[in-house]
Amino acid sequence: MSAVAIFIAEMGDKTQLVALSLATRYRALTVLAGITAATVAVHGVSVLIAEVLGLALPTDWITLIAGLAFLFFGAWTLRGDELTAEDERRTAARRTRSAFIAVATIFFVAELGDKTMLATITVGANYSATSLAWLAVWIGSTVGMVVADGIAVVLGKLLGKKLPERAIQIGAAVLFFAVGAFMTLQGARTLLG
Repeated sequence: MSAVAIFIAEMGDKTQLVALSLATRYRALTVLAGITAATVAVHGVSVLIAEVLGLALPTDWITLIAGLAFLFFGAWTLRGDELTAEDERRTAARRTRSAFIAVATIFFVAELGDKTMLATITVGANYSATSLAWLAVWIGSTVGMVVADGIAVVLGKLLGKKLPERAIQIGAAVLFFAVGAFMTLQGARTLLG
């Protein structure tokens, strides 16, 4: 569940645009390695936050809140994230001796507070009652993120910036709305008895 949710969340997201932009400047394997390192770190923090929330809130409420969060993520995805001129400038300015460190740092900072970080917290909190669920969510969310950004890296190398960004955003938003509606109804039904 976490791999699919985060894969969908990353489609058309700002950090995916960052990955695409980085792929036009650095080698693909370096970009993927940097993205993976940053994602492991950020999603580790996300899972820790989710565990704390999961212990503090009843499961029924977590399901309802997760459903509403996914509806919010659908709207956020539909609205879209843009890579601003400032983001582009920072990306271009970070050419250091180590491309890996530059990519990992840029991606880590871009991911903090991003939709996929919040989606990882949401998914993790929904499964926190299960032992070792945090590990599955951490691995799954990291895999989903790296696969989605891997697609951006490959396409960035092949096509540059000529991708149908709006179509990707709409498709991801529809999936978020469907999952969000299902989880909201499930949580509300359980709470209302």
